[in-house]
Formats: sequence, structure tokens, C-alpha cells
Amino acid sequence: MPTNGLHQVLKIQFGLVNDADRYLTAESFGFKVNASAPSLKRKQTWVLEPDPGQGAAVLLRSRHLGRYLSAQEDGRVACEAERPGRDCRFLVLPQPDGRWALRSEPHGRFFGGTEDRLSCFATAISPAELWTVHLAIHPQAHLLSVSRRRYVHLCPQEDEMAADSDTPWGVGALVTLIFQNGQYCLRACDGRYLRSDGRLVGGPEPHARYTLGVKAGKLAFKDRDGRYLAPGGPAGTLRAGRSTRPGKDELFDLEESHPQVVLVAANHRYVSVRQGVNVSANQDEELHHETFLMQIDQETKKCTFYSSTGGYWTLVNHGGIHATATQVSANTMFEVEWRGRRVALKASNGRYVCMKKNGQLAATSDFVGEPPGPTHPRKAVGRQRPLSPCSPPGEDEEFILKLINRPILVLRGLDGFICHRRGSNQLDTNRSVYEVFHLSFSDGAYQIRGRGGGFWNTGSHGSVCSDGERAEDFLFEFRERGRLAIRAGSGKYLRGGASGLLRADADTPAGVALWEY
Repeated sequence: MPTNGLHQVLKIQFGLVNDADRYLTAESFGFKVNASAPSLKRKQTWVLEPDPGQGAAVLLRSRHLGRYLSAQEDGRVACEAERPGRDCRFLVLPQPDGRWALRSEPHGRFFGGTEDRLSCFATAISPAELWTVHLAIHPQAHLLSVSRRRYVHLCPQEDEMAADSDTPWGVGALVTLIFQNGQYCLRACDGRYLRSDGRLVGGPEPHARYTLGVKAGKLAFKDRDGRYLAPGGPAGTLRAGRSTRPGKDELFDLEESHPQVVLVAANHRYVSVRQGVNVSANQDEELHHETFLMQIDQETKKCTFYSSTGGYWTLVNHGGIHATATQVSANTMFEVEWRGRRVALKASNGRYVCMKKNGQLAATSDFVGEPPGPTHPRKAVGRQRPLSPCSPPGEDEEFILKLINRPILVLRGLDGFICHRRGSNQLDTNRSVYEVFHLSFSDGAYQIRGRGGGFWNTGSHGSVCSDGERAEDFLFEFRERGRLAIRAGSGKYLRGGASGLLRADADTPAGVALWEY
């Protein structure tokens, strides 16, 4: 049975780029390391782990090999240690330009070099010993202040970002890390960037760029003047303080951002917990009580819905649905059936959730739509509503499901991020840098817009372009934890592949047709 996991700290995964613009790579043969790769893939991805001894040192584990980088006293480096030993401990020294210097803690020498000539024997820092940090985790997450145990969110009325929220609820809690010239920017959900003085600005100007620091597995953000971001004052306003060294006040955790959704029933009202424990479709506007955090279990692919009142949806007597469960169990798990612009939910009793006449939800239907009979042949359970702008009103067992906490979208597949192909209107799916796309929603479908304002659209033979003048509808299906499938109007799914181009020609939502969002 799945366990509760509302607040999961992301492991810090990254690539290290040397002065020659090549990535540190761990090879299987001989457990050797080199700096020859031009892009960030699995072999070039490293996981930062805190020193088990609770010191200032960190460990660098290869995601590809599962082994630790080590440096011997004579300067030889390798990635063969299955367990971290004394030689695996490094100190991270952030530099003013955003790059890191890595010093062996036991031997006091610096790690660097080019191609297959890497060593940890330099006594001083030169350009060859400087590494640009390129985060390999998905850049959209929640930011938690370690000292205040509060989440950072956008405060549009005060025109600031503040760490004063008990839960990362709503679209305002989404933070996107933007990689810019070797440094990082914090982008709010409305597209603006956080300056070091606490103001929100329209672009990634120099005062809105930060050098990443690491202490005890936590992140710190240093501005161009050497001061660190920290929440300040009673409101927890995020700005650069006086500290030039990261203490507890200057440290942050990155947490996974699960999808937050609203559901609309056949009566055109929002599903809500505003009026008590009953989950009912009885509200005309979407606010906190109409927003639900959706988690997908990795093993069963079933999902839970967590409400702003602190309870999971759960099946109770006579098929009722209440938002009262404090733990995940079989009765809190729902199977989602993707039916084009609508979804149907099947509870643990094997019945579909439907809307009763009073608006309350209950898992009491054996079928979606009319029951079988001489005048109503049984509808196929897997039938998908056609992707048409003229969808008929939904059945009592069908709901519109809308993702609300991704107004801006970053998509990553098995081979890399989706970005515009240079000099073309097509989209690459294998890039190590990411691009931000804008998302809009209408009647169960999404429209995706890129830079320049052009919309994604599908062409002949399954090609996908990004320069459409008119919006084309795409369907999102949340198939796995942290991954979705995107279905085009043709009924085919968007996928990556050997060509590196985004195409709409996959028959099933799996593998290269799933996207981390």
C-alpha cells in the first residue's frame, strides 16, 4: 500500500561543466571519469549527498554507476567506491561568477582538468578547476525555508515573494528555477523574477541571478554582492539579507510539486469541501476549498485527492465520498479513466464516482452513462470522448479535470527537455537546457504557447510545430507520478525519439510518450 508523501524533498541532481564547456562523465569501463561530453545525459548526472558525519563536506554519487567520486592523495580520481570513504569527501567553494571549486577535504587539493586528464592535485584555483553547476532535476518545485518551515509563494498584493505559508497550496507556491549564464533565477508563477532587493521584475537582470550554494544537502542562493537570500520580517519577505555566509536562515529545501487540480461535474459546478466533510459539486468558483492535490501511486497508478482542509478523499458507508482520511489506504485510492475531455473515477468498491441530485459525490454507479438494457446498449468502459470543441454535456459519472499549478510548463522526456529547434519551427526533445511554455485551458483541453506567442500545432505525418496562429487543443493524461501523456487531436500521443524531434504518432501513452512536468 502506498505511503503518505505530501512533502518529498528532491535529491539535488546536477551536471558539472568545465571551462571547456564539457560535462563531467562517469564511465562504466574502469570506473574512469572524464570531461568530454557536450550535453547532459544520465552518465553526466551526479547526485549531491550530505556527509554522513554531519560535516561541511559533501559526496558526489554518479547517477549512472551508483558509485562515489573519490580523490587519492596523489591526485588520481575515479568513480568506483560503492560506499563513501574518507577520499570521497569534497568541499564546495562557490565563486563570485556562480561556478564551483571542489576541494578534497582530506587532501586539500582542487579537482579539475580537461577531457580524460582530470586530477585532484591543484594547490590553487585556476579556470581548469572551476565547474558550472547545471541542475538535472525538474526545475519546477516548491521552495521551503529551513529555518521557518514555511513555503515560499507569490504575494501579488504586496508584489513580493514570501516564506509564510504552512502548505504549498495553489498556483502561487510554484517556483521555477531558470538557468541563466551559469547562474539561477527564481521565477514566480506569473512569469516575473525575484530581485535580490525583494522586488519582482520582468526579466532575468543581473540582480535577479544567484549562485547556488550547498550546505548539509540544502540550497542557498547568493546574489552578485555576495549576500544570501533569506526570509525577513514578520511577513517572511524573500530578499538578500546581510549574511555573506549561509546559516540556517539562508537555507532552503526543494520539494516535489505534485499536480493540483479542480474538478467540474456535469452540473457545471466545482467539486468542493467548503461545506463540510462531504465532497460535493456545489460551488460556482474555484478557490482553496475547490483545489485538490493529486498524487499517483507508482505501483498501482491509482491516485489520491488531498483537500485543503487536510484530508484525503475516502470511500465511506453506502458509497459516500468524504475528505476525512488522514492516512493513505485502499479506500483513498481511485482509478482514473481518461475519456477524452472528461475523466471517470472508480473507487475501491469497483464502482464509479457519480454526482447525486444534491451535488454530493458517491461511488454507486456500475457504468459510465446509462446502464445496459434493450434501449441502452452498454457503453465501453474504455471509450474516449472525441477531441472536439463541441463536447456534449457530461454524464453524472464524468468530470472535467483541470491542472491549475502549471501556468508555465517545462517538459522533460527520456532524452532531455523540449525546446525550440534553432532556426526552425519544430521542437527538439533531447536538449539539456529547458524552455518555458505557457499553458491555457478550455473545456477539458489545453493549449500550449511558446516564445513569440506561437501555439503548438500538429501537421502532416505527425510533425509538431510551435508557430501556430490559432490554438490547437491537446489532452493531458496524468499517467504516472510526475509524468503525463499529451494526446493530439488525431488521437495520437506526443513522443520523443531517435530523430530528436517532437512528433504526434505514438499509439500508447508509455515510454518516450511520457513527459516529466
